[in-house]
Amino acid sequence: MPTVHADRLTRIGAALLRGAGASEEEAQAVAVGCVNANLAGHDSHGIIAVPTYIDRIKAGHIVPGATWTIVQESPTTTVIDGNWGFGFHVNARAMELTIAKARTANVAACTVFRQSHVGRLAHYPLMAMREGMIGIATADSGRSPKHVAPFGGREARLGTNPISIAVPSELEAPFYLDMATSAVAVGKIQLAVARGERIPNGWIIDAEGRHTTDPADYKGGALLPLGGSEGYKGSGLAAMVEVLCGLLTGLGFGVEPTGRHNDGCFMAVFNVAAFRPLQDFKREVAEFARYLKSTPPSEGSPGVFYPGEVEFLREQERRRNGIEIEDATWDKLRALAGEYGLTKQLDLA
Repeated sequence: MPTVHADRLTRIGAALLRGAGASEEEAQAVAVGCVNANLAGHDSHGIIAVPTYIDRIKAGHIVPGATWTIVQESPTTTVIDGNWGFGFHVNARAMELTIAKARTANVAACTVFRQSHVGRLAHYPLMAMREGMIGIATADSGRSPKHVAPFGGREARLGTNPISIAVPSELEAPFYLDMATSAVAVGKIQLAVARGERIPNGWIIDAEGRHTTDPADYKGGALLPLGGSEGYKGSGLAAMVEVLCGLLTGLGFGVEPTGRHNDGCFMAVFNVAAFRPLQDFKREVAEFARYLKSTPPSEGSPGVFYPGEVEFLREQERRRNGIEIEDATWDKLRALAGEYGLTKQLDLA
C-alpha cells in the first residue's frame, strides 16, 4: 500500500473532482473533508470515497455547481434545499448560517435535504466548537438504499445514521463525539474488502441473517445496530435520527426506486456564553477530561481516552508519517487520473 502525505492526497482528490466537473470551491471542500477523515483514522470516509462521488456525478446524482436555497427560515431556524449539490459544501454553508444565528439568538437549528453524502459528520459540530459553541449534528441517507437491520430483524431498514457533538474546551485535542448508530460505517466494510481483511463478529449478518466475519457476505446482508446483544439501543438511536433527518426534513422513510443518495441532516448550535462564562466552561470541560483519564487502566487496556482524543493523536502521527492507501483505492485514483489526462500532473504514472 502506498503511503501518501495529506497535502498531496488533497491535491489529487481535488484535481480529480475538478476533472469530473466540480468547481474549485466544491473540489477543495470534498477533498479536504475526505483527507481530514483519513487523518483522524476514519479511512471509511476518506479518499476511498472520491471515486464513488465521481461515479455519482457521472450518473447525475450529484450536481456540481448546484445553488442551495433557503426554503423557510426564522431568526433561529433554517430549512435548506441542497438541490443535489455536494454535501460537504452545502452542509458547511448551512452550519455557518446556523452559527451566525446562534451568535444573535444563542440557540439555532437547521435541516438540510437533497444533498449528496456529507462525509465525516464531526466536521460540522467542530465548526461550532471553534466559535465557542456546542454543535450537534445528525444525518441519515434519505430514501437511498438502507444498510442496517433494526434490532431483531434480518433486512435493512435504517441508515448508519451518525450522531456528532462537539464541545469547546481548553484541551489541545478537541472534545467531541462522532459515532454511527450501526456497529460500524458501511465504508469500513468496503475498506475490509479492498484490503482483503476479515471483520469482527457482530458487524454484519449475511443474506440469511447469520453472523459472519467475511465482509463479502455483506452483499445481500445488512449491518447490525450498535450494541451487540443490546443492539436495541443503537436501533433506537438510529430510529430517532431517522425522525430528525428523514421525517423532519420531509425526505420520508423507506427506499426510493432510483437509489439516489440523499443525505438529510439536522444540526443545532448552542452559544455557551448564554448559559455561563465561556472560559469557565472550557476550563471545566478540560478538568472533566483529565478526571476521566485519571482512573487506573483496566486489565489489558492502555488507559482512558476522552472523546476525540484518539482521533487527535492519530492525526498527529499521520501528518508526520503519511496516510496508507489500500492498493485497490490507489488503482482507482490512478485510473481516474488517466481518464482526465492528469496522470503526469499528479505524478500517478
